Amino acid sequence: MEGSLRLNQLRLIVGTRGSKLSLIQTSYVVEDLKRHNPKIEIQTKIIQTTGDKLESEPLEKISGKGVFEKEIDEAVINGEVDFAIHSMKDVPAEQSSELMIAAVPLRAPANDVFISKEYSRLVSLPKEASVGTSSPRRTAELLRFRPDLKVLPIRGNVDTRIRKMDEGMYDSIILAEAGVMRMGMQNRIVERLSIEEFTPAPGQGFLAIISRHNRENVLNILRTVSDENSFAEAKAERAFMNEIGGGCKIPLGAFAHVEGKTIRILGSIISPNGAKRVNVREESSMNDPESTGRNAANRILKMGAKEIVDSWDRP
Repeated sequence: MEGSLRLNQLRLIVGTRGSKLSLIQTSYVVEDLKRHNPKIEIQTKIIQTTGDKLESEPLEKISGKGVFEKEIDEAVINGEVDFAIHSMKDVPAEQSSELMIAAVPLRAPANDVFISKEYSRLVSLPKEASVGTSSPRRTAELLRFRPDLKVLPIRGNVDTRIRKMDEGMYDSIILAEAGVMRMGMQNRIVERLSIEEFTPAPGQGFLAIISRHNRENVLNILRTVSDENSFAEAKAERAFMNEIGGGCKIPLGAFAHVEGKTIRILGSIISPNGAKRVNVREESSMNDPESTGRNAANRILKMGAKEIVDSWDRP
């Protein structure tokens, strides 16, 4: 009843985390929605998540899935908010049956980036230099590329991590380019790491707009800001991840790209210590991006990646 009243008055409520980056991302989507739907009003509701409450804990030690989404998604399910905005790479492989990804705006750059005060390239870091990252995938890639480095855990928002580096806690850090750009801190990037060498996490650079399956009027509004190619790319990458059975705690990468009517995906699976990495490439019609992702996953497992997967310490 309450949700229906809000909709009749063209007023919606969006749920989001309270971090600076989350609020920037939410503001970006809200303004885009208003441009496409001039009569709507959108109120923002900040919801604290498990990941926010345990921000000093390394991510891999926090039990459960969706540590940055669960509480927000529950608010969508119970009608406290009409929709939510997440970083796609943080959305769990398995979602509630009551929810769906309603829209995916145009993707931001998917690359990882190297940030340092003193060094201009990752390769120029001296032996035993420290690199901060909270990602098992980036940790594994760094150990593969430079096993002589000290890879240390780091938590906090983009600006917090950069500040920790500036204060001397790390010689350098690795972050997602999309987050750095959305924070307006792209001037701190000293090197963009290649997709081939540092294949990004599935969904990196995408935003996911989540709502309930049965809110068709809300879904129609949200779909006005969706980008067809970006949605297809996200579907392919998530299908790859789902077929493997991975998530942000697992060292795997996937990058899909639509060219014309074709979708191409690069997938990678790497051992946690960086000793072994297997890559796969797949392409097909963009009309069925999930099949492209699943086919790539099945192929990479047959190429020797299953041995790596079986060795993972699953959460």
